[in-house]
Amino acid sequence: MMKTFLWAASLAALLAGPALAQNTNSGTDKFAQLETLLPTPNSYRTASGAPGTDYWQQRADYSIRVRLDDDKQAISGDEDITYTNLSPDVLTYLWVQLDQNILDKNSITTATQTGQIQDRMPFQALDYLVRSDFDGGFKIAEVKLKGGKALPYVVNHTMMRVDLPTPLRPKQAVTFSIRWSYNINDQLKFVQRSGYEYFPEDKNYLYEIAQFYPRMAVYSDNQGWQHKQFLGNGEFALPFGDYRVSITVPADHVVGATGVLQNPTEVLSGAQRQRLEQAKTAKRPVLIVAPEEAEQAEKGRAKGTKTWTYAARNVRDFAWASSRKFIWDAMQIRQDGKPVLCMSYYPKEGNPLWGKYSTEVVAHTIKTYSKYTIPYEYPVAISVHGPVGGMEYPMICFNGGRPEKDGTYSADRKYGMISVIIHEVGHNFFPMIVNSDERQWTWMDEGLNSFVQFLSEQEWERNYPSRRGEPAKMVDYMRTAANLQNPIMTNSESVLQLGNNAYGKPATGLNILRETIMGRQLFDYAFKEYARRWAYKHPTPADFFRTMEDASGVDLDWFWRGWFYTTEHTDLVIDGVKWYTVDSKNPEIENARKRELINKAPQSISQQRNLQDIPRTLVDEKPELKDFYNSYDPLATTDADRQRYQQFVQKLTPEQQKRLSAGLHFYEVSLKNKGGLTMPVIVQMTYEDGKQEVVNIPAEIWRRNNAEVTKVFVTEKPVVSFVLDPFQQTADTDLGNNAWPQRAVPSRFELFEMQQRPQPNPMQQRNAAQQPAGTGSSSGGGTN
Repeated sequence: MMKTFLWAASLAALLAGPALAQNTNSGTDKFAQLETLLPTPNSYRTASGAPGTDYWQQRADYSIRVRLDDDKQAISGDEDITYTNLSPDVLTYLWVQLDQNILDKNSITTATQTGQIQDRMPFQALDYLVRSDFDGGFKIAEVKLKGGKALPYVVNHTMMRVDLPTPLRPKQAVTFSIRWSYNINDQLKFVQRSGYEYFPEDKNYLYEIAQFYPRMAVYSDNQGWQHKQFLGNGEFALPFGDYRVSITVPADHVVGATGVLQNPTEVLSGAQRQRLEQAKTAKRPVLIVAPEEAEQAEKGRAKGTKTWTYAARNVRDFAWASSRKFIWDAMQIRQDGKPVLCMSYYPKEGNPLWGKYSTEVVAHTIKTYSKYTIPYEYPVAISVHGPVGGMEYPMICFNGGRPEKDGTYSADRKYGMISVIIHEVGHNFFPMIVNSDERQWTWMDEGLNSFVQFLSEQEWERNYPSRRGEPAKMVDYMRTAANLQNPIMTNSESVLQLGNNAYGKPATGLNILRETIMGRQLFDYAFKEYARRWAYKHPTPADFFRTMEDASGVDLDWFWRGWFYTTEHTDLVIDGVKWYTVDSKNPEIENARKRELINKAPQSISQQRNLQDIPRTLVDEKPELKDFYNSYDPLATTDADRQRYQQFVQKLTPEQQKRLSAGLHFYEVSLKNKGGLTMPVIVQMTYEDGKQEVVNIPAEIWRRNNAEVTKVFVTEKPVVSFVLDPFQQTADTDLGNNAWPQRAVPSRFELFEMQQRPQPNPMQQRNAAQQPAGTGSSSGGGTN
């Protein structure tokens, strides 16, 4: 309903009331600063979020020799670790990670695994439960000091303490060696981050090998030793160092690994070396090992072995892959003037998808991530195709996404493969370079990486079907029961829904910051600054939060508090709208407006029926009963009315006179924060003439009252509707209360029906339709 109000001397005085209302926040003020939650700044980590003048980190350099037993699917090796103490502390022992012990028969992970027996269970689930026939833990043969003296050590599940004979003082280094072995897991039976895949058709194996050597744990200024047990979710916290790794495998295997191959003349043919040179100037991937060469290798079993030696500088880890089935292609790009050799290793079972897309995706990822963070400085980037999932290591990653045996694939399979390669190659930036503590804070690598993955996907193809990033895709999770969620700031091993919590919600939050709260210019600068400050260092959540604010000049404590420290959700509500116009005091205008309202007012049901049932009233029959008021028009303008108006106007300033006659419309919109999560208020107004306007109100509108506020909108034209968050920018969980007048929105079931995808694998359907009648289906490679 429209109302009018009398013109006051100052509109500001009228609107000041709500702004000065008493603070009615209950509990914790959502705009309170985070100082009490974040660690106190010091000379190691500053209040700005940058490394301090006394920042330090440890260093671990490795020389590793490892042998693959292709008959027993086992690994054996020995390593020399040079550990340099750059801290101000004296160390009497060192902690080493034994992550393969997650597959030990007495694994703490197995002991603490929960589950239920179902009436029908897949064999894979049974294989996981009944593991007596497989022992995949490390077998430590010896630990000794350089020079041969044995070192005492204690294995505590996935951690090993090595006791030093003399304390390791600041700026000192110690070199010690470890000899070890373990059995490699079948990835299809025991789904882990590495392992082997067996191909019964040609009786060959494909190995993706990681966490294969005892690795130094991180010792840092903010927590000392990070020796939290590896239970499966929380990945790896590792120091930087230089690696030289010699990998001995069957002579007909092809090996890809972290770093640069040091002995190509010993392990590659002349033709392969020539093709690698061609790849350095090619615009498209060049086959180093062609499909027919890989298939020929599959059929034989070469006698003897070859040793592939790789070296990598300033990396936090090392991984490798080996198989005689590998097809290998490569293409070099230049990133900020530096060459980056992008490569893929895959069996024939990966084609046509892998040959067409993998290396192109690797190159695309390096370019886009470098744009949004820092330039990629490593010399190579590799994608390896294995049976399941995806996993990342410096310069190399293992990725799933396999077409059907006939070579066809669904759109889901194609985009799923491209996305997983982008994601895993992108991990080179988070956490391989910006080296956060994954064991404690999964979101710092997975969430930040998923966000840049979304940006990279959208640069791959217009309207790319990204799974994460858009706020609307987070709504289902945000509206789930509180007991099914954790705050993002929860340890990796305690998270209930890891994918939503550590990947989706942080990525969505960063997208909201970029698009809605900060704007692209401020956000992109601050995000790049974080990557620049903490490249090749160990950042914490506080370093990220503080840097984003420091580099942008935007107070985001309210956002970190709500989005990262709580499970509150976005549900902003339009609780009501009051429409006002100014009483102009001009009798000509006001009387005409009142007459129009009277004429437009609907007749009551009694009035409508009386017109039929009472054709003539008594006054109609006896006109003598009429008097002055039967002909009096209270809305007729008199000279006295005009004179009073002129006297009123003469007392106003020219500006006030202009406002009085401007015909402005005033809408008092009542807003409620039903979900508890503070967010900007984005209002779309649709005018009477059909045109629209979007107003973005910062989240600080809630600073004096976190629960409900009113906002006055002044327009020159009548507004017919108000809608909150029209572009679904804030992950609002209930769109049904976002509009005035209220309007129906499609239900979740209807949304599912509208988004329903075509039948699986239309390529197969097309091929079947094109096949002549009476012919059988073909096998082998499919069409692209």
